[in-house]
Amino acid sequence: MRPRIVPAIVVTIGLVATTPPPAAAQTTSKDVAQKASETGQAIRDYTVEKKDEAVAHAKKTTADLGAKIKELEARASKQTGEVKARSQAQITDLKAKRAKASQEATELGRATKASWERAKEGFADAYQDLASAYDKAAAEFKK
Repeated sequence: MRPRIVPAIVVTIGLVATTPPPAAAQTTSKDVAQKASETGQAIRDYTVEKKDEAVAHAKKTTADLGAKIKELEARASKQTGEVKARSQAQITDLKAKRAKASQEATELGRATKASWERAKEGFADAYQDLASAYDKAAAEFKK
């Protein structure tokens, strides 16, 4: 009986290992846009008493989008000619917008009760700008 179980386990493991991830597990630019909208609203909903949570959320979402930018950068490095030049310009723009969002996240952490609302809006706007630019760049990469 034991010899039959081992091949069944091996076949099952092989099937699981070669099964592509479900479509829901793949991130699309639409997913990024939705998350950007949710992130902007989530940050706007935080009160100054929840500042630490807001800052952690802001830094995590900015870092997540930064990882996606690196993926685009890797794809851009494989391109050639005019397409590569356009892609690199978009990557440069994305990195600048990511730096701005990171700066705004830092400012969020430094905000006082009096400057809290302005700091939240600053981060939400910068993050939305970054996410929109990412969506545009990701759409260009698909062409």
